[in-house]
Amino acid sequence: MSYLLIGVALIVAITDWVAVATRRKTLEYFAKPGVMLVLLVWLWQASGFSGSLIWFGLGLVFSMAGDIFLMLPRERFIAGLVAFLLAHVAYIIGFNQTPTAFNLAGFVLAVLVALVFLRVYRRIAVGLDSSGQPALKTPVLVYSLVISVMLLSALLTLAADTWQAGAAILISAGALLFFLSDTLLASNKFVTPIRWGRLAVIITYHLGQILITVGAAWHYLS
Repeated sequence: MSYLLIGVALIVAITDWVAVATRRKTLEYFAKPGVMLVLLVWLWQASGFSGSLIWFGLGLVFSMAGDIFLMLPRERFIAGLVAFLLAHVAYIIGFNQTPTAFNLAGFVLAVLVALVFLRVYRRIAVGLDSSGQPALKTPVLVYSLVISVMLLSALLTLAADTWQAGAAILISAGALLFFLSDTLLASNKFVTPIRWGRLAVIITYHLGQILITVGAAWHYLS
């Protein structure tokens, strides 16, 4: 399995980071969805989207759609939210194709994720009320629940005998970065502007997607 295109995806990602940092919107229009496109091509070359990897291919497609919706001149926030929600659902299904035993470690992980979810959502809900956007609380709540389940599904592979340690570490790190990216995005947008917030969001997002894709391919193709 060649990782050449993963290197290309990293180069395109870095190009997008530079575009975000220097506010070059035209370059960003090409580079941001370009990362997902390169990852899709790599996954197709590696697997032909066979078996369980079809779910990760769908996750990348929905993510690319979400990228486009959120960077349009007139942002389509709800459309982007739905696209990324579907991406997380696809990843949840992909992570759970291999049965995982819910043991004590799994219970502890579930409690930790639930506590983080509650803390993050409460903060965002207060921000939505303060900014006069209470109507967004329900869709953001649903999205927060789904991404939390995605994160837990990834973390549970660390305690599963059916997952290789290396692959489980990669997808868990990727899911954590994806979760962090969305938390930063929501905090920057609805709570308090973060210095270099957009750059932090895009870096954690791209690295998360790359790690999830490589980890899934490692698990299902080895």
